[in-house]
This record gives sequence, C-alpha cells and structure tokens, in this order.
Amino acid sequence: MIAITDEEFRKLASYIKNKFGINLKHEKKTLLAARLQRHLLEQGFSSFAQYFSYVSADGSGASDLVLADKITTNHTYFMREANHFYYFRDKVLPSLTSSIRDLDLRTWSAGCSSGEEPYTLAMLIDEYFGARKLGWNAQVLATDLSAEVLETAVRGVYTKDALKVVPEQWRTSYFRKINDDQLVVADRVKQEIIFRKFNLMQSTFPFKRRFHVIFCRNVMIYFDTETKRELVRKFYELTEPGGYLFIGHSESLERDKTDYTYVMPSVYRKEL
Repeated sequence: MIAITDEEFRKLASYIKNKFGINLKHEKKTLLAARLQRHLLEQGFSSFAQYFSYVSADGSGASDLVLADKITTNHTYFMREANHFYYFRDKVLPSLTSSIRDLDLRTWSAGCSSGEEPYTLAMLIDEYFGARKLGWNAQVLATDLSAEVLETAVRGVYTKDALKVVPEQWRTSYFRKINDDQLVVADRVKQEIIFRKFNLMQSTFPFKRRFHVIFCRNVMIYFDTETKRELVRKFYELTEPGGYLFIGHSESLERDKTDYTYVMPSVYRKEL
C-alpha cells in the first residue's frame, strides 16, 4: 500500500483540475489514492510524489490519458433521464428539421462515456426520419475524455440486461445478437456516430460549424463554478440560434450568468 500525503494530494488535485477540469476536494483524497494505487504498483512507483513527477514531465500526453482513465467515473445506461430523449424526439427534432435548409442536423454528445447516449440519439433520429432521411446528414458527434470508454462505445456491445429498458422494436431493428447474453449495435446505426477523444478543458474547440443540439449531461457536476461558466460560454458560442443544450437532471445553469434561455429543468435554448 502506497500512502498519499496531503501535499501529494494537493499537487495531483491541482494538476487534474488544470488538465481535465475535475475539482477534487480534500475529502476525495482516499478515493484518488484508491483509484491510482494499483497503477502505481504495476508501474513500479514507490510514492505519489514520484508518480506526479513522472506525469507532469511527460510531454507526450500518454500518461495524462492513463490518469484520465483511472480517475473518471463513467456510469451511464440506456434511456438515462428518459424525458430528455422524449423531448428531443417530440419537440426538438420537429422544430429543428422544419427550419434547417441544408439538411445537415448536427448533434453533439459531449461526455458520451460507453456510448449509450449517442446510440440512443442516433436511433431516435433514424426512427423520426424513417423513409424521409434520404439526403439528410444527421450524424452524431460523440466525444469523451477517456480512451478506454470510447473503445467500449465503438464496439457497441451490450448485455441483454443493459438493453431491458430499450423498446423491443429497437432491440429488433437496431441490434444484432452475438450470443445468449450479448447484442451489438447494427452497423447502420454505428455509421451515424462519429466517436472522438476530446478534452472539454481545451482552450479552443476546433469545430468548424455550430451544433443544433448539445448533450452534456452529468459532466459539469465535477467542475467548479468558474470552470462550468467558461464551458457553458463555449457551448453557447457553438450552438446554432434556435439550438438546444441538455444537461443532467442534477445540474442547472446560473440564469443570470448565461445567455441560454431556460426551457424546462435541465434543458436550455439559444434564442433565434
């Protein structure tokens, strides 16, 4: 067992906040140590100070990727906070598609974790358009900080238990059985998702066009107030007029600090 001192925790927590925006308070010291303990032992580090020196000196970014995978919590499931998906299907899609002239619907799942959210969005979009989808580009951009969960998302393999909440029609139309316990997302759905590794703490976002819909749910709960405000500002700049931002049910925006208009709990819109 490698113990972590208060000073080692302070340095690591500061590094993590600067790199990933995640705000680790002192009561998370034990949790951080537990998540990194095995990695330090496997790599031959004798202390957290030695590990910190190694990570902070690694200019390649490879050790940052490993650190991000170790400290992030990627808990999600199909139809999580389902009313968001119903609102997206019943209100957002009809409103947006009636006004988009270039047939290019741009949706971003920011913090997509193991893929359940973007796959759900892609299935909703496919179901909404049906035979009318010809000519439309409606791919979903799905990004996450963790390379490990992105690998899971790209594979698109889920257990029967994980798909219990998915409508039977979707399980039949959008998944293919692998064995008695696992199904895989159909290729025609996978083709509608662009998976990319992306750190929301980047100083600039490299997107050439704005998005009609941004889902960033249960991500900003890890950020402090200023980090969250800056990210929301970037989201606003990247939202098309009339577009929407969805955040987690346990999250909210400071209405006097954002230009987004409140629609309903955890749903905001950029006015036309």
